[in-house]
Amino acid sequence: MTRDDLSKWIERREEGRAKQDLEILSEVREHLLELLSNYPNDAEINYQTGIAYDNSGQGHEAIPYYERALKLGLTGPDLERCLMGLGSTYRYWGYYQKAVVTLRRGLREFPENHAIQVFLAMALYNNQNYEESVELLITNLMETTSDEKLHYFKRGILAYNEDLDETAE
Repeated sequence: MTRDDLSKWIERREEGRAKQDLEILSEVREHLLELLSNYPNDAEINYQTGIAYDNSGQGHEAIPYYERALKLGLTGPDLERCLMGLGSTYRYWGYYQKAVVTLRRGLREFPENHAIQVFLAMALYNNQNYEESVELLITNLMETTSDEKLHYFKRGILAYNEDLDETAE
């Protein structure tokens, strides 16, 4: 098996994910692991192997592959998705501080990615940083909503969001 086979297995993984077909995902994992044995220092193959585990509901097993992909210098859109995947997986497994660190990196490197921001807000909540969590969620809501009533109150909502504990004296 050569590295040229990777795109075929990525496509097959996407099919398995879309259909939630665990047999397809298992097949993909086997082939990616074989490919990884031939190219252990390939960041993209490590990353794709992590996704294959994550898509199969085996996020804990995905973590070392995501971590290795990052260590090997993953870049571009794969880096963006890897930071989000690893951060959300850390959060799910209760590694809240690792989740916050990973997702903050994702936010720094991909500031327009609202999914990373929402996963970060959840990790902050889990880390009992409620104020920053709510502020981040409100900011994302106001930046992405098309709801006319929210737009009407946008200035006020964002102003209050700066100090959620502020009250009239």
